Amino acid sequence: MTTHAPQATQAAVLPGSLDEAVAALAAMPAAVPVAGGTDLMAQVNAGQLRPAALVGLGRISEIRGWQYQDGHALLGAGLTHARIGRPDFAALIPALAAASRAAGPPQIRNAGTLGGNIASAAPTNDTLPVLAALEATLIIAGQGGARREVPVSHLLAGMEMLRPGELIGFVRVPLLHAPQVFVKATGRTGPARATASVALVLDPARRGVRCAVGAIAPMPLRPLEAEQWVASLIDWDGERGALVPEALQAFGEYVAAACIPDPAPAPDGTQQPLPSAVLHLRRTVAALARRALGRALS
Repeated sequence: MTTHAPQATQAAVLPGSLDEAVAALAAMPAAVPVAGGTDLMAQVNAGQLRPAALVGLGRISEIRGWQYQDGHALLGAGLTHARIGRPDFAALIPALAAASRAAGPPQIRNAGTLGGNIASAAPTNDTLPVLAALEATLIIAGQGGARREVPVSHLLAGMEMLRPGELIGFVRVPLLHAPQVFVKATGRTGPARATASVALVLDPARRGVRCAVGAIAPMPLRPLEAEQWVASLIDWDGERGALVPEALQAFGEYVAAACIPDPAPAPDGTQQPLPSAVLHLRRTVAALARRALGRALS
């Protein structure tokens, strides 16, 4: 690879600013942006991708930190999982810090970035359900200094896509100053990809509960009716933790049934049972949702 020979089979450029990176992508439409490279290199090593050119984002200092902005945290897309997982960040957005600490072994956490986790949009990426539950917004950088805002849920659902030459620059997350939890199941001990995950946040200002279930579908799922139901049971002005165990149990089952519904009845009207593996997954989601709500209210 070379940084000075446009005619070479592969080229790599290392811009120093977000706008320079966007300009480089516009000049090389076949180029692929790379930050931590954890997902990209896995695809390259598996022979699934052979990029014609790379635009490295590692030297762009403006996207490697965060700042406060009108009751929100503006997070640079270049923040690594390791940085997000530190105690000072965990005091701001606990669920996102917990998800970043669960993102894999140290070598992955040290290299992988928040923006890369969003852009790759793999269903098992741990930060995605947290960002969905927090209703985060992406700041997309375009050519000529242009910036536009996209709800993270729209990008993950394919409702809005990155346009040619655009990059995720920042992620705006509301600072709720209330309990928030991330839990996941992996099927084995130690760092591993989630088989199911749940992010849950309380929003006392709006007297709301927001929950997102990850890893079981191509994008995080929001069980909106379950959120509204349990929020109506919480004593927002008194003891929030006074919810009875039966309500926690019912919430978990409500979330699981919303995300993994029963199959449609057969033509003769009989109800077909869920396959055992799917039933086990539904029970896992129910347990995670129940645990997440219990922790948030404790």
